[in-house]
Amino acid sequence: MNGQASFSLRGRNPDVLTCIANLSNDEVFTPPEFANRMLDTLAEAWAANDGANIWADKTVKFLDPCTKSGVFLREITSRLTKGLAAEIPDLQDRVDHILTKQVFAIGITYLTSLLSRRSLYCSKHASGPHSIAEGFANDAGNIWFERMEHQWSEGRCEFCGASQKALDRGQAFETHAYAFIHTEDISTRIGELFGDDMQFDVIIGNPPYQLDDGGYGTSAAPIYQLFVEKALNLDPRYAVFVTPSRWMAGGKGLDKYRERMLSDKRMRSIVDYPKLYEGFPGVKIRGGISYFLWDREHKGPCAVQTIWDGQPTGPAVERYLDAYDILVRRNEAVPILEKVKAKGESTLLGRVSSQKPFGLRTFFHGKPSSNHLKNPVKLFGSQKVSWVERSKIPTNVAWIDKWKVLMTRVQGTSAAIETKFLSKPIIAEPGTACTESYLVAGLFDTEVEANYYASYLRTRFARFLVSLRKSTQDAPKHVYAFIPDLPLNKEWTDAELYKRYGLNKGEIAFIESQVAEHDAELFDEVAADEVDNE
Repeated sequence: MNGQASFSLRGRNPDVLTCIANLSNDEVFTPPEFANRMLDTLAEAWAANDGANIWADKTVKFLDPCTKSGVFLREITSRLTKGLAAEIPDLQDRVDHILTKQVFAIGITYLTSLLSRRSLYCSKHASGPHSIAEGFANDAGNIWFERMEHQWSEGRCEFCGASQKALDRGQAFETHAYAFIHTEDISTRIGELFGDDMQFDVIIGNPPYQLDDGGYGTSAAPIYQLFVEKALNLDPRYAVFVTPSRWMAGGKGLDKYRERMLSDKRMRSIVDYPKLYEGFPGVKIRGGISYFLWDREHKGPCAVQTIWDGQPTGPAVERYLDAYDILVRRNEAVPILEKVKAKGESTLLGRVSSQKPFGLRTFFHGKPSSNHLKNPVKLFGSQKVSWVERSKIPTNVAWIDKWKVLMTRVQGTSAAIETKFLSKPIIAEPGTACTESYLVAGLFDTEVEANYYASYLRTRFARFLVSLRKSTQDAPKHVYAFIPDLPLNKEWTDAELYKRYGLNKGEIAFIESQVAEHDAELFDEVAADEVDNE
């Protein structure tokens, strides 16, 4: 075995893959320690059937369909090198077998394909003189990359939804048209890249998260779900992916993906990192990240575990993911929600408005005063209150004359921990309207009812139920879907609500550990500042 191969297979200090900076918040390098957690989960699942050691099996084939740093490839190869020592005693023969027969990848860009080859082969040229592999006749080895082009139609890519305006930039720039998802037939694509008879046993990766979709401002559409769907369509024995966790309860265009994942009984385990920056230190992924293991032969509940400050919040709990239309992330919350739902009460979905309750965009503002307006309406908008003619209100004109409770559409900060989940309510008297910075959370005939309702929304109980559906700063209508619509003939307190739903001391303590009290001031008097919504 040559010196380069020997060096490549012993410990590195420091590990260069722990030092490289991320390309962006969309293409995030996986820390080696995190990659190894995922591989440990895979190995445990493989061994659960008959005690077999996946790293001692020379027939298992692995694919990373979105390799960036090559960390999964490198760590898999390191484990196989140790596990196959008895079956293939010669180190060079063993390494050649692993690299040519077992470990495969698709690069997402030219740069990351070179980086991945350097991580795996110790050379950006798999067949070069410095490569630890001796069985390749080409420089790419088993890490494929070629420039792909988007398929544009009416300004968007038909495969990934990317904006032509943003990414149709000529030959000098990367296209970010990822080969694994830019195809109608993924099986045919894999056959073109690696051979018609190729069947992967394990598909593992950390896909790109989103691409500019050409919407307003910094609008971007998620694409990680496309990688997962293509991987599952290949029917591997196992699939292991780390992605943002927004899909569990929201995310632009993720409704069908969420429905598919929650209803799939082959989901064997999910490990969730809801705290900002925890899974990938220094990377702001609102809503946190998670990884899952999909097992083709599994038919049953999924083991769900939450990690907080580096430690499990409790043992993994096996549960069916489709009990609700979203994934309730914390196991401790499930029995609380079950007690609430057992009452069979209607929810606030019937009260809360959809986006743009009066048809006015966020950036719309009226005049600074009501002077010289014939029929002025007080308008709550982004960061300020203004005045507008009644005739300028496009929709829901009848609501202007009602008492209203307004809630900001965006609530939260860039802090690692969210504890409020809803803004303080605004009581809007008759003669008022709002832009889409707000939702109309309720319409009332009297100020008394509006005050009772606003007080209810301020309770920890109500905001806890919102937290189960709210994974980012965005607080649209659906986050209110678990809150019971109670009679507004009194002011509800947390103590009364805990008693109404039979919550025990442990459940109450959990709610109050997750949701902070609002400060003493009862209601917001002016419009809250707008917060960027990524």
